[in-house]
Order: sequence, then structure tokens, then C-alpha cells
Amino acid sequence: MQVHWRQSLMSYTFLAPALILLAVFTFYPLLYGAYLGFTEYSGARFANHLPPQWVGLRNFETVLGDPLFRTALANSVKYLLVVPALQLASLAVAVLVAKNIPGIALFRAAYYVPVITSVSLAAVMWEWVFNREGTLNWLLKALHLTTPEAAFGWLNSEHWAFWAVMLVTFWRGFGYYMVLYLAGLQAIPEELEEAAILDGASAWQRFWRVTVPLMRPTILLCTLLSTIAALRVLEEVLVLTNGGPLNSTYTALMYVYAKAFQGFDFDYGVASAAGLVVALVALLLSALNFRFFHREEQA
Repeated sequence: MQVHWRQSLMSYTFLAPALILLAVFTFYPLLYGAYLGFTEYSGARFANHLPPQWVGLRNFETVLGDPLFRTALANSVKYLLVVPALQLASLAVAVLVAKNIPGIALFRAAYYVPVITSVSLAAVMWEWVFNREGTLNWLLKALHLTTPEAAFGWLNSEHWAFWAVMLVTFWRGFGYYMVLYLAGLQAIPEELEEAAILDGASAWQRFWRVTVPLMRPTILLCTLLSTIAALRVLEEVLVLTNGGPLNSTYTALMYVYAKAFQGFDFDYGVASAAGLVVALVALLLSALNFRFFHREEQA
């Protein structure tokens, strides 16, 4: 018993620095932010050193009654369309680059470059692609799918700006999930693949009957991460369209950012309430993902 107690003490001693950092920079801000969602706390109160004033659910009534927030939340939910496309493409490419052939490391690195590219640099590049004289319009003209007179700025279109920003999100996240899937694929024992080959299974049967079941935890992880990332997308929207045109790319997290840090109110209470609503939606979707994968395992 005493030896077990000493081992536990030693373990927590090593964990203490990380736990302290998490408590100070993650758990405390999270709990305090949730508390602010039930209070009136603005830039004026902060400047005058006044504490937050408890208002109950009033901030949530303000947020849910705001047409701009409903539009922003609808755009964020619509943004989830990028999740299945991103996961399928990442898994497919991970399968292709999982083979140890000469030069494959170069391809893996090339796919990962967008992940480490700064948002500002990516925005400059994609603005050049999407503008009226940009690469996309040039390509469409070269394929005789449009004419120079019909070319337009994709990011200035109310109907196309949303899909253009979603494409940038796909481009930035593709390499990250590909690496996660690649790690999952390399963890599958080769003996199982060899046994399936000896049993006469085709490549598709090996993938569907061996690879996918063993990759289910990785697929769940990547789906959860991409779902949460899609709901909290901000950087791409902020630097490419700033929510426009006509709020067609305005997302829920941009609403939180605008309420907290833009304008003259600096309404931290309303911003925190909006953030809690987004977090609740994320938790609900995560629970649905867990339920779906758990049902698949039982089937």
C-alpha cells in the first residue's frame, strides 16, 4: 500500500507542471468564460473596474433573438458539409501514400505544407486565385467554360464566397487529417493484411473488411476534430471575406469575436453566451458521432 502511494505521488509530481499550466491557461478561462455568459460585463465595466453583474439567461435571450447570430449559426452548421469530403479525401490519400516506395516521403511532406502555412500567406495566395483576373477564372476560360466578360471575383459573390472559403478550409486541413490517418494505417499489423490476401480477398475487400474496422477509432477522432473545427472556423473567414458579402460567410465564432473585440461595446457577456451556444452545438454533434460509431461497432 505504501509503495503504491509513493508511485502515485511520484506520478502526480511529474504531471504537476502540465496540470498547473492547464488549470491556469485552459480550465480557469473556460470556467470564467462560462460564468461571464450569465453576467453583464462590457468594456465600460472593465475600464471602470466594476465586477460582472449577474443577469441570468438574459444574454442567451439576446443571442438567440439576434437574426445575425441565427444566420451565423446556420452558416456554421452549413460549414459541416466540408467534414465528409475532407475525411474521405484524407483517408483515400493516406491509403495511397502509406506504401513505402522511393520518394513517398516527399509527397507526404508536400501534402502537409498547407497545414504549416500561415493564414495571412494563404489568404494572399487564395485571394489571387479567386479574384477576377485570378487563376481560377483563367483556368475556366482556358477550358472554355466561361468568357472573360463573365469572369467575376468569387469572394465578392454572395452565392460563391461561402464555397470558396470552404475550399480554403479543405486545403488547409487536408494534410493534417491525412497524417493522422497515415499513423492509424501504419499501426495495423501487416499479418492481418497478409492473411486476408491468402484467403483470396480483393483489394477492396481488404480495405472494407480489415482496414476500415481497425481504423474506426482514428476515423472517429478525425471526424470529431474536423466537426469542431468546422463549427469554430474563424481565421479563413476573417482574412478572406470578413463575413461578407451580405453576411453570406459570417460564422458563429465570428459573431463571438465581433461582440467581444469589435465595435464600441466589447460585450463580453453576450460574446460568452454565444460561445456557450456554439459549444453546446459542438457537444451535441460530438455525442451523435459517438453514438453513430458505437452503433456501427455493434452491427
